[in-house]
Amino acid sequence: MAEFLTDIETIRDRARKEIEKGPVTDAYGADLDRVLQVLNEALATEIVCTLRYKRHYFTASGLYSEPVAAEFLEHSQEEQEHADKLAERIVQLGGEPDFDPDTLTRRSHAQYDASADLIDMIKEDLIAERVAIASYTEIAQWLGEKDPTTRRVFEDILSQEEEHADDMRSFLERIPVDRPGV
Repeated sequence: MAEFLTDIETIRDRARKEIEKGPVTDAYGADLDRVLQVLNEALATEIVCTLRYKRHYFTASGLYSEPVAAEFLEHSQEEQEHADKLAERIVQLGGEPDFDPDTLTRRSHAQYDASADLIDMIKEDLIAERVAIASYTEIAQWLGEKDPTTRRVFEDILSQEEEHADDMRSFLERIPVDRPGV
């Protein structure tokens, strides 16, 4: 039988005494306030990405727009799922998800984009995905073993952001940029 660093009776006593803390125990090794701030920044990022992809879905036009617009819609739905996962984790950790529209773009790592040209839309979405990938990679590394559950949330989202970036890069490679009506 493996030995615990803390005896089981002490763990049980702490669990009873600090029941109001929910899943956050003495074993939690991260700076909780900072983790909640980072989670809320990521939440803002995902909401801005949802809105950007949704706008691009509705406004994409031109000869090559149909498959690209379909991808924009799919990405907007997946970005909303990411936002929901982040909000859920914030609540699990005892925080409050910040959906305040007045400060959304200031807290977001990615920028909103209102491009009218299909190629510009794709480029801006690819840039936003690259920003998310860099940010979430850094966050996952920062969390390390101090908060493995939140790290896994970011790793799962990161995996999908990489797929999104690959999708956008693929469109850039396939759509001729020197043709009118793109």
